[in-house]
Amino acid sequence: MGVIGIQLVVTMVMASVMQKIIPHYSLARWLLCNGSLRWYQHPTEEELRILAGKQQKGKSKKDRKYNGHIESKPLTIPKDIDLHLETKSVTEVDTLALHYFPEYQWLVDFTVAATVVYIVTEVYYNFMKPTQEMNISLVWCLLVLSFAIKVLFSLTTHYFKVEDGGERSICVTFGFFFFVKAMAVLIVTENYLEFGLETGFTNFSDSAMQFLEKQGLESQSPVSKLTFKFFLAIFCSLIGAFLTFPGLRLAQMHLDALNLATEKITQTLLHINFLAPLFMVLLWVKPITKDYIMNPPLGKESIPLMTEATFDTLRLWLIILLCALRLAMMRSHLQAYLNLAQKCVDQMKKEAGRISTVELQKMVIIPGVFIQNPSLPYQWIIAYFPILFTLNYHQLKGR
Repeated sequence: MGVIGIQLVVTMVMASVMQKIIPHYSLARWLLCNGSLRWYQHPTEEELRILAGKQQKGKSKKDRKYNGHIESKPLTIPKDIDLHLETKSVTEVDTLALHYFPEYQWLVDFTVAATVVYIVTEVYYNFMKPTQEMNISLVWCLLVLSFAIKVLFSLTTHYFKVEDGGERSICVTFGFFFFVKAMAVLIVTENYLEFGLETGFTNFSDSAMQFLEKQGLESQSPVSKLTFKFFLAIFCSLIGAFLTFPGLRLAQMHLDALNLATEKITQTLLHINFLAPLFMVLLWVKPITKDYIMNPPLGKESIPLMTEATFDTLRLWLIILLCALRLAMMRSHLQAYLNLAQKCVDQMKKEAGRISTVELQKMVIIPGVFIQNPSLPYQWIIAYFPILFTLNYHQLKGR
């Protein structure tokens, strides 16, 4: 079975599945192209001309001529025109020309494959209980995280390429803000925040020193604790800068989805979905969650409601459920963003004056382009981050 044994076989089988089956049955493509999302088509110039009651004009003396080419004035129509937009389902053909769709599809499909490998590996470890094998599912999880960070970095670089825009300044500002915030959080002791950084750093240093001693080198710690926390704060600031604009866009889509939802249960789920990251963070604040569960104030005697291992498992399942809820609410948010085209047209009809046909077409088509550009669905794919981090935490703590 080789050095890794059954895990190597599972990896090879999953690699074959990704190569042969996933290109034909892709979850990423189904999430966007299953027919549930509808985007608004922009009207053509001829349709707008007919609605405005204008006919095609020939060349006039007012047209300006540059280098032998005649430049006509742009066609303008009244803003209160009786315009009704037609809708169309998002199909696979619409995604062919998208710039980031291959990266989006690869990230989602690879995440599904990594999840399957993790589940199979967990079953193998629970029944066979190997002691001399490396857990290869951790490698898959780390690969997913690295691919996701790479895609977020690619998206963020586009903000820096925009000239005369405030996106660059906002990213830099929020990057420094999250750096200061991360440094402040790292100062807090383990009595309040149960991140396990102290224990993890100690185990890493001891293992590194033992490895250096076996190699006949000086047994010194490879890095100091202050340096470790400094680089960790830099990493957190980069992640915060990458997620700045997705977070702002998610907040706006949350408001639009609430206005679109009519049922109370849907609105409640939307609120829970929006506050889910806060719930996840509070699970690791000991005075708020763990202390009340492990040492509840129930009189003179303190009887724990559950063991520490059960509490860790409960946190894991809560995170998985909250991430599943975010994926379930994906359609509501994306459709709410698509409806911005109709919302802009309705707002335009209430205004006086005229608007050029080009500006009107851009106003309608921009939401459709952005929704089909996978930069929006990435916000829901990032929901797998806490799952994978928690799975890694569970693996490293349990074995």
